Amino acid sequence: MNSGDRELLHEIVRTMEVMDYINPSAIPGIDLYIDQVTTFLDSQLMPSKRHSEDKAITKTMINNYVKSKLLPAPEKKKYSKEHVLTLIFVYYLKNFLSLPDIEAILNPLTERFFDKEDAPTLVDIYDQIFAQEKEEADRIAKDIIRLFHKSRDAFPDAPEELKDYLHNYSMICYLSFEIYIKKKMVETLIDQTIQPFKTEESNEE
Repeated sequence: MNSGDRELLHEIVRTMEVMDYINPSAIPGIDLYIDQVTTFLDSQLMPSKRHSEDKAITKTMINNYVKSKLLPAPEKKKYSKEHVLTLIFVYYLKNFLSLPDIEAILNPLTERFFDKEDAPTLVDIYDQIFAQEKEEADRIAKDIIRLFHKSRDAFPDAPEELKDYLHNYSMICYLSFEIYIKKKMVETLIDQTIQPFKTEESNEE
């Protein structure tokens, strides 16, 4: 393995190590104004941003989410801990799902668990889902390293000046195919999950 490959592999591992979910205990226990929400999320989600100047969540996004009923309306212009948790779900899901799909899967969650005291609360649901994050991150990191080595074994007879490009292109394709398959699985699960709610709405009409 040449120095360039070692550096790239080190960067991949480092990226996986700094990725972390926002612990519910880190979210302020008081309601926040919209500027405070965007500032908090921007700082907490910094490791997941591609460019440091990117904004994780903007005021315009939040206002649009409220208008579309993706996010419950704030109380007296203040957002609760559950609002912040919902925005975190949206932040991650919007990287690979359309807003209609996010609305379809999140609306039943907020309708039944938002601002409710009976278990499970929205905090309970968030904590349960992300509690396994470290274990899953370790598993994914090992799989990415496996694909990295596989990509480096590709095109052994290619011209030397093209090997780096072809190796990286192979890695991109391996990862993209995996993302494509998982995205199709997510879409199928969404369709199956929301169907009972559609049937329920039709019966009410």
